[in-house]
Amino acid sequence: MTQGEPRPLTIVSVLPELLGGNGDAENARVLAQRARWAGQPAEVIPVRSAADLPPQVDAVVVGSGTDAQLNPVRDILLGMADDLRAWATAGIPILAVGTGLELLSWGIELQDGSVVEGLGLVAGRAVPRAARATGDLVVTSKHGRLIGFENHARNFVGAEASALGTVASGIGNGAGAEGVVMGNVIGTHLHGPVLAKNPVLADHLLRAVFAARGTEYVPAERALQIDGIAKAARNQIAVRLGLATE
Repeated sequence: MTQGEPRPLTIVSVLPELLGGNGDAENARVLAQRARWAGQPAEVIPVRSAADLPPQVDAVVVGSGTDAQLNPVRDILLGMADDLRAWATAGIPILAVGTGLELLSWGIELQDGSVVEGLGLVAGRAVPRAARATGDLVVTSKHGRLIGFENHARNFVGAEASALGTVASGIGNGAGAEGVVMGNVIGTHLHGPVLAKNPVLADHLLRAVFAARGTEYVPAERALQIDGIAKAARNQIAVRLGLATE
């Protein structure tokens, strides 16, 4: 970056190797690429410890991992907890998917009765399900229909008043709602990655990112072309589930 040029957007991908299941870490790349198409330079910064945190952050992606890694990942996240909390308070968009959402919550109850304490950044906690939830998940939200794949062994309770949307097909949080929204923090069970399958959600986050820079986000023509591919993929799932197409 030369003097006078705007600073590139900094999209943080938290623990991309440990929290990259189901392609979820790639949500950071989706945000960065759509920003670039809109004329705004952007870079993805992988953060593997608090020492890697950049001085300025525009958006954060926390993906999903395995239960075997819950405790070690939580311990690493604890070192970033103050930063994550400060970013959330400042309105910096944070997307947390799957176990990423659970780790930012009040905590995770496991089948053996033990509890993994969460960071407490979002309302709700994860509790064991009788059977694992796997399959297509369709959600009705204020952003429109969201479609992805869910794969989780726990329900999410305590976030009913701040859900991302209602479930049209699938399990979601477990009681008719899906995900959680607190300010610009969004948590969801939608894998895929969710922002590639649902560009409308990516654009919602980017509007907040651009607004913080004092500019307006307008999707580029290239993004709109890609959106048509994503729409076709969502419609294939909708037809298979007996739902109306978009």
